[in-house]
Amino acid sequence: MNLLAVGTLAFDSVTTPFGERRDVLGGSASFLSTAASYFCPVRMVGVIGEDFPREHLEFFRDRRIDTSGVLAIPGKTFRWRGRYDENLNVAHTLETQLNVLAEFEPKLPEVFRDSRFVVLGNIDPALQIKVLDQIRKPRLVACDTMNYWIEAPQYRTKLGEALARVDVLCINDGEARLLSGEYNLVKAAQMIRRMGPKSLVVKRGEHGALLFTEQGVFAAPAFPLEVVRDPTGAGDSFAGGMMGYLAKKDALDAASLRQAVVMGSVLASFAVEDFSLDRLRTLTRDEIGLRFAQYKTLTHFEAEGVSLWA
Repeated sequence: MNLLAVGTLAFDSVTTPFGERRDVLGGSASFLSTAASYFCPVRMVGVIGEDFPREHLEFFRDRRIDTSGVLAIPGKTFRWRGRYDENLNVAHTLETQLNVLAEFEPKLPEVFRDSRFVVLGNIDPALQIKVLDQIRKPRLVACDTMNYWIEAPQYRTKLGEALARVDVLCINDGEARLLSGEYNLVKAAQMIRRMGPKSLVVKRGEHGALLFTEQGVFAAPAFPLEVVRDPTGAGDSFAGGMMGYLAKKDALDAASLRQAVVMGSVLASFAVEDFSLDRLRTLTRDEIGLRFAQYKTLTHFEAEGVSLWA
């Protein structure tokens, strides 16, 4: 089963306590698609400028990522520059250059319109809606958003329209609180699910992720890592791994959703081990399978024979 991934392709300049990189490959579509490509073929939609290297597109194509939905137009590719301090959960944006992204009008190739699984990266909610208008009968739609779209009054109406049409919303805990107006995440999830999404995934960085559905709450821990170099793209790698896994299984039952959240956590845990997509470039399926099994051991314990009040 194919997965449609819509988002940004970018050049990132990142500084963390563990190093610095300039003009490396980034963007939500890049991380979403690469993470998902371990599980299923991916259809990528985004926009690039004249300065986007051919080798990046060749890398995507080698990963079973169809780039025929990537629009190349005159101008420069979207650029982001940011810094992380010791608290790697917080990115400080130093500079954003929209460039060709300011002119982006997503137009899906005809074959992309039959995609059953869709993941919408963090872009203008009006663009997310334009993509959904072109999809015929999606089985599962997931999307991301951010505080900018939530807080700005000129975007809030369109964001509400987009949320009413998605099945899964993936946001971090700060965004969940901002969107709902509730500090408590359980109450926040109840409020957000009433806006449209059947399921809410709250990403909590080093504290793991929470899945809220009508069946209740599921918690996935963050994998304990010895090396964390760059958290940029972790959330998109999470969403790509989660949706790629669901597209591969072609299943939406509660057990599959929980497995998918863990698989998303697995891909995110690898993405942060190096800058840009460098760790995902070398990642193998055997490594993914091993870490998925290790995740199970993090929370498994024997309860039989335990008498709590003896």
